[in-house]
Amino acid sequence: MKNQIELIIESREKDIGVKVGRVLPWAKRRMVGPFIFLDEMGPALLKAPNDKIDVRPHPHIGLSTLTYLFEGEMLHHDSLGSKQLIIPGEVNWMTAGKGIAHSERETEEAKKHNRSIHGLQFWVALPKEFEDVEPSFHHYEKEDIPEFKTESLTINLVAGSSQGKQSKLKAYSPMTFMVMQAHKSGTFTHHEAGHEHAIYVVKGTVTVSGETYTAKKMIVFKDDSAIEVQHSSDAVFALIGGKAFSEPRYIWWNLVSSDQEKIEMAKRQWKEKTFPQVPGEDDIIPLPEN
Repeated sequence: MKNQIELIIESREKDIGVKVGRVLPWAKRRMVGPFIFLDEMGPALLKAPNDKIDVRPHPHIGLSTLTYLFEGEMLHHDSLGSKQLIIPGEVNWMTAGKGIAHSERETEEAKKHNRSIHGLQFWVALPKEFEDVEPSFHHYEKEDIPEFKTESLTINLVAGSSQGKQSKLKAYSPMTFMVMQAHKSGTFTHHEAGHEHAIYVVKGTVTVSGETYTAKKMIVFKDDSAIEVQHSSDAVFALIGGKAFSEPRYIWWNLVSSDQEKIEMAKRQWKEKTFPQVPGEDDIIPLPEN
């Protein structure tokens, strides 16, 4: 098969209270379809009583956030009043639209014990016509997420459609997010005309166009490629993709928009505390100085 790969992105370590691997955005590739941000959180062991995840309230505009956990749990709280614990196999899907703030913490009970945390967190940019929608939050239980098996994989279809199944996730533009967990070595194939795609390796190895890639690497495919991936028996990997936007997206801190003035307005509102606030949480992350 001809070379399918456009480029390889290796995650860069960041510390946000827990170590994460930052994958998107990257200098040579800002987005894959509507996906504009990806962190792999952990895998990490948090030791009681000092280690904790405690991300204070911060603002978002112009995007949806998606959290998917392999291990651990997190408590989401936002300016709509939503308060939702997420555990492995479930999905939190928050659409910021014209403006939302949220925090991400652990429960007091969880912090009493040594525990593991491991998951993927994405930002999905909104199409220009939906950038100013009213903010919303949806939680999807494990039973809400279609699951199907191939000869070598168990696949969770978080967003998009595949094998005659359709995700319930309310996406604002055509997009795909699938999590594959191998039970033996084998092959994964996928094709969706007109979409950009990438695979992120969480565990094990995948082989594409004769080259083998290990964990914490993202393989970005050439446009309109018919994806074919060989995987190891212990592989865990995620497919993301979707239709690219016709106009660029600007990103500053936690703010995304096709219009830089909207970002400037959100910055002013957060600094002046006129941006929506998370009820009962006054210890916010201040606006960065630069």
